[in-house]
Amino acid sequence: MQLSSLKLNPKSDARIRAGHMWIYSNEIDTKVTPLKGFEPGEQVEVFAADGKSMGVAIVSPQALICARMISRSSNVYLNRKFLKYRIESALQLREQHYADQSYRLCFGDSDGLPGLVVDRFSETLVVQISNPAMELVKDDIVSVLDELIAPATIVLKNDGKMRAVEGLPVYVEVVKGELNEGFARFTENGVLFDAPVLQGQKTGWFYDHRDSRNHLKRYVEGKRVLDVFSYIGGWGVQAAAFGADQVVCLDSSAFALECVSRNAHLNQVEGRMATMQADAFEGLKTLAQDKEKFDVVVLDPPALIARRKDIKVGERAYQKLNQLALRLVETNGVLVTASCSMHLERNRLVNILQASARQVDRTVQLLEQGHQALDHPIHPAIAETEYIKCLFARSLKSW
Repeated sequence: MQLSSLKLNPKSDARIRAGHMWIYSNEIDTKVTPLKGFEPGEQVEVFAADGKSMGVAIVSPQALICARMISRSSNVYLNRKFLKYRIESALQLREQHYADQSYRLCFGDSDGLPGLVVDRFSETLVVQISNPAMELVKDDIVSVLDELIAPATIVLKNDGKMRAVEGLPVYVEVVKGELNEGFARFTENGVLFDAPVLQGQKTGWFYDHRDSRNHLKRYVEGKRVLDVFSYIGGWGVQAAAFGADQVVCLDSSAFALECVSRNAHLNQVEGRMATMQADAFEGLKTLAQDKEKFDVVVLDPPALIARRKDIKVGERAYQKLNQLALRLVETNGVLVTASCSMHLERNRLVNILQASARQVDRTVQLLEQGHQALDHPIHPAIAETEYIKCLFARSLKSW
């Protein structure tokens, strides 16, 4: 296969040699290899300024990350053989650890599959593509998944924000089988869920906090729990299933709260669950005004820091949320505060928690820290692949 060349500027190869997979547009020698000369999704051989081959990459000429390495060999290309090898490797890891067949099967760069995410819900696979090159081989992706797993249903959920950045069309399509009312049933930590894979956020579910949600077992039995940004009840329904006396799920989406009720019924815990539709900030204020108190409060917001330039504003939002939540936590109760913002460092979340506690005249003890589950492996050269933070903190009267 004859590939076009993409040449790097001097000194732009060190990060790639160290194992990183992303090439930025300002790292390209555009006088020799102008980006406008490449088609979106084209495969290229990357060369350092000294002429040494770096391997093969896929190109997004209009994006800031204009190329992503797929191989250190100049003879390995993105094709069906490549996809089968990488997806089979990813499947081996998940099957080794998850007997329930519910997990993130492919996690983009961390599995050597840039721009490809696949979530498995038992007999349903939901595929999200965010790269032009992966879009070009989507039929091969579906074919390989069908060969390796033979699921009842495969959904292409290609409606993510990154597709607009890459100039890709937005669509949702069931390419194999069918879905019961648009939901896929699966199990997490022994608790049943129906994920709204057609109408829901991302693939319909977020597996990344799986381990931390399992740790709720230590804190919620016989307790009153508040799940803020509940979505479809990932934390709240599991808290009830783990023995909480009462759970309130707070979310701004009426559809998400309908799903909470559906999942509560599925686990026969609806008698111990209630929902509250409100903006999270306003809902927390209302609960405080009503003098409500909870033994455990869970804060799992969406990414409040989308870009580096949003860090200051986002950190203020995290601090405000933690202050409002701590006012609702009973003395000796527990605040579970989480972040999925890759631009918020773990130590900053700890600092925000501490500052929030001082602001509301509380002392907090950090009990444990949660990380993303192993179906979200971390690429050690790409810091952005480690994005999940979760803190379990005991709230005490100020010392």
